[in-house]
Amino acid sequence: MRYEITIENTAEVFGCSSHQHLLQGMESLGRRGIPVGCRGGGCGICKVQVTSGAYVKKKMNRAVISEQDESENIVLACRCFPAGELSIKVIGKIEKAVVARRSRDLPTGEGLVSIGK
Repeated sequence: MRYEITIENTAEVFGCSSHQHLLQGMESLGRRGIPVGCRGGGCGICKVQVTSGAYVKKKMNRAVISEQDESENIVLACRCFPAGELSIKVIGKIEKAVVARRSRDLPTGEGLVSIGK
C-alpha cells in the first residue's frame, strides 16, 4: 500500500509504501543535501516526529532515541514505516537541511517575512 506523507515544516508531500521506510520516501523528493547516515537506526541523523497517523517502528539505538522520545512519537525515519497517511516534522540534523533547502527552492517573493528590526 502507498501512503501520502506530509512534512509539516515545508508543507511538502511525498509518497511512501508500507514496505519503505520514511527516509527512502523522503529521498524520492529528489533533493540533494538530505543527510543520511547509517540507514540502520544507529546514528540519529534522520530524526523525525510523527504528529499524526499510524506507523510501525523498528529497533532504534537508545543512545539517539530515548524512551521519552518514543513516547513523544520521535523516531528515526530510517526505522519508521507508514501504516497510513502521516504528518511528520523533521527535527535535529535533518531539519536544517530540509527546511533550508525548501526556503531556497521557493519562487522569488515567497518565503520568510520578518517584521520589525
